[in-house]
Amino acid sequence: MVHDILNTTTNQLVAMEGGGGDDNGVVTNKCLDKERHALLQFKANLQDPYGGLSTWRPEDDECCEWRGVMCDDETGHHVTGLEIRSFGLVGEISPSLVNLTYLNRLDLFGNFFNGTIPRSFGSLTELMFLDLSNNSFYGTIPQEFGNLTNLQELSLGYVGRCSVENIEWLSHLSHLEILEMDGISLAKANQWVNVILNLPKLSDLSLDGCELSQVMYPYSSSFLNSSSSSSIEFLSLQNNNLTSSMYRWLFPLTTNKLRVLLLSGNMLDGIPKYLGNLCSLEYFAFDNNSAVVNFPDFLSKLSGCTSLTLQELYARRNQFKGSLPDFIQNFSSLSFLGLSDNHMNGTISEKLWELPKLKKIDVSQNYLSGAISENIGKSKARIINLSKNPLQGVPSADHMSNLSSVEQLDLSSCNLGPHFPKWIQKLENLTLLDISNTRISDAVPPQFWNMQFSYLNLSSNNVSGEVPDLSSFAKSKLIDLSSNSFTGPIPDLPSSLALLNLSRNKFSGGISFICQIVDGFLQFLDLSHNSLTGQIPDCLWHFNELKVLNLGHNSLFGKLPPSIGSLVQLEVLYLYQNNFSGELSLSLKNCTSLSFLNLGANKFSGNVPFWIGENFSRLYGLILRSNNLVGTIPLQVCQLPYLQILDFSRNNLHGSIPSCLNNLTRMAQEGFLPPPNVHSYTAPSPYSFYINLFRIDVEYVDYAMIEWQGDEREFTSNLGLLKSIDLSSNNLTGHIPYELTDLHELLALNLSKNALHGEIPQQVGQMKNLLALDLSRNSLSGGIPSTMSQMTFLSYLDMSCNNLSGRIPSSTQLQSFEPSRYDGNAGLCGPPLSRKCRGDEGSQVPSIVDKSEGDEEDIDELERWFYIGGGTGFVTGFCMACGTLLLNRRGRHKFFYYFDGFKDWVYMKVVVFIANLQRVRHT
Repeated sequence: MVHDILNTTTNQLVAMEGGGGDDNGVVTNKCLDKERHALLQFKANLQDPYGGLSTWRPEDDECCEWRGVMCDDETGHHVTGLEIRSFGLVGEISPSLVNLTYLNRLDLFGNFFNGTIPRSFGSLTELMFLDLSNNSFYGTIPQEFGNLTNLQELSLGYVGRCSVENIEWLSHLSHLEILEMDGISLAKANQWVNVILNLPKLSDLSLDGCELSQVMYPYSSSFLNSSSSSSIEFLSLQNNNLTSSMYRWLFPLTTNKLRVLLLSGNMLDGIPKYLGNLCSLEYFAFDNNSAVVNFPDFLSKLSGCTSLTLQELYARRNQFKGSLPDFIQNFSSLSFLGLSDNHMNGTISEKLWELPKLKKIDVSQNYLSGAISENIGKSKARIINLSKNPLQGVPSADHMSNLSSVEQLDLSSCNLGPHFPKWIQKLENLTLLDISNTRISDAVPPQFWNMQFSYLNLSSNNVSGEVPDLSSFAKSKLIDLSSNSFTGPIPDLPSSLALLNLSRNKFSGGISFICQIVDGFLQFLDLSHNSLTGQIPDCLWHFNELKVLNLGHNSLFGKLPPSIGSLVQLEVLYLYQNNFSGELSLSLKNCTSLSFLNLGANKFSGNVPFWIGENFSRLYGLILRSNNLVGTIPLQVCQLPYLQILDFSRNNLHGSIPSCLNNLTRMAQEGFLPPPNVHSYTAPSPYSFYINLFRIDVEYVDYAMIEWQGDEREFTSNLGLLKSIDLSSNNLTGHIPYELTDLHELLALNLSKNALHGEIPQQVGQMKNLLALDLSRNSLSGGIPSTMSQMTFLSYLDMSCNNLSGRIPSSTQLQSFEPSRYDGNAGLCGPPLSRKCRGDEGSQVPSIVDKSEGDEEDIDELERWFYIGGGTGFVTGFCMACGTLLLNRRGRHKFFYYFDGFKDWVYMKVVVFIANLQRVRHT
């Protein structure tokens, strides 16, 4: 609103003070030395990693032409504005800015300024606009801001770890129209309500996350009798843990001027009746409040003149109970109703469908029934979202026959099956349909494919049959038929697609159809886990925006086409388990955005290309296992700083293991940090498409087949947690480089089935996080390093078939493994082997395979009490957890979401528990 107060120019040619100009009378734009030096001092204090201030050069006198600098229209001498938003600047702000005495606009939004906010800002009394939001300041907001009496907009949202000790200074800003202080602690700002009421022009107020619930005296005793009247039109008090006691001081802040009221993220147990008398209120947000509220009572409180003006009501993720009442019809201006993720039950009133302006409805994740009735045809509704409602049965075709105006319908996770809902065909104007995970086990009626969809999601059902020609879906952006039982060839498809997911079906035939997707919008293509054959057609130059290409687990063959090099935006290439052959296409080196490359289980030949290390600097996963690759491991692989998964196993590589692998720094660092400018791997990777009024989030999860503890298993949701090196089943020679032991965060190391010789590095014990170590079937000699006794997390170990000798170091871990893990080493002795070392004749050291009867009884007794105690604890904890999940739907949804995401992580960590249990048993 006030952002356009100042209209200045950076390139105006005006006369200088004292009559500056050349002989031809052309005036120059040279700024004052004092102000130019102030700007240069400001820059000198900062780091500028992105070159935002690169035009600020000492030799350049015309600072009015510098980026972000604005000068006065009339004189041209004075700097009147600094607009350096999101430059990425780092450091403290120089006090030199006080020399810009004519400054009336200062915008430092979205940088990394730190330190305290300079009190000297209070000297810039000409300021009308000040924005310091989204920085890293700390300390208190200077009271000197009270001197800025010309301010019309003050934006301090998420300025850093800042607080206000005394808010009285704010009352001096009588021209203030917009105030944003989100994230600043106002816990000590007593009587802040009084101060706000004394700002006569204030129209926008945002105090999200300001700890308002901790203010002891938000208003004075005399404020109720005050004649001050609020002019606020936009009021946001979200995420403050406020209770309903706040409604006492909210009253004077809410007048008939209020258009937007945001109270989400608090602890409110309802609303006062006066909110129903706000005759200009258009938008009301009440999401994420924790108390149990009866929705009909809640709605009735809004039934005054507010019901005539309210256009959007957001009340999601609460604990509303009750039904949608008939008097919903009073809200004649309502265009959006969002009540998802509540505890509502009963029926949805037919009056809902009579609202003349209703466009979007979301009552998903409730317990409502009777959601669709025969009178729905009177509605102008455009979107109906009933996902995750336990609707039992399907609306009849008669009831749906009048729904010709519905355009977007989301019934995901409802119980629509087992038959395909034929009534959907009655929705002649439907363009968005999501009936994923609805327990359908049926064929699609032929007439269904005659509809025109921009978004179609039938995934995660058991839908069968062949898919006909879909090229008539002229405006389709997204088609997801994954995880069904579709058969036959993949049909012709529209050229406008942005996402196509046909994975995990029974499609057969070739993939030449992709050459018809020519509009260049495709970002996501997943055809994996089918029975597709043939070669990849050489027409990939159409896919300039493609980010994910997954053709894994099919029967495709041939060489990679040259046009694969045109996929310059590609981040994920997954061709695992096909029959591709030949050398890796040189054009692939152009795909420099790759972060995950899986070409395993094919028939690729030739050398491992050196350009993988030079061109794919963002790779976090590189899997070339089970191919016919030859040659040595290129040293350039060591140049991949984000690499966490390196798998060259089951090839014909020779030579030594590069000692520079310790440069794979991500394997030495704790946690997971994704490479820059790529999708997030710690959670499912989102690719978002904006279609009409719906934002569609498409989740893609990187996954890979990894040999883990001797077996091949699929890692999915948290593949990014895995840090592993697998060079097994090759012809590698030489020593194991001691530099490998610098990779302290490595979880799995497999060097088995090679021709390595020499001793195991003594520093191997530094790799304390190793869960799996396989050095078997080599020609290693010497003893097992004593430092391995420190590897307490080790749960899989195989050192068999080498030339190792000496005593196995004493450790609860090393003695816990089966003797077979040490077989084929004639010189090894000591537990868990039955072979005694010299000098052990007089001592009896128990081992896993040689226990006395008494030992068996002791261990049996230990196990018996372990399982009794463990079982009792499990039953108690299980009942408590299940009880909580049954009573708390929000918690239940979140629990299963995160459970699915961390199942791989749990699998890796549970082996630590098993190893510790073994330690208890054998000590």
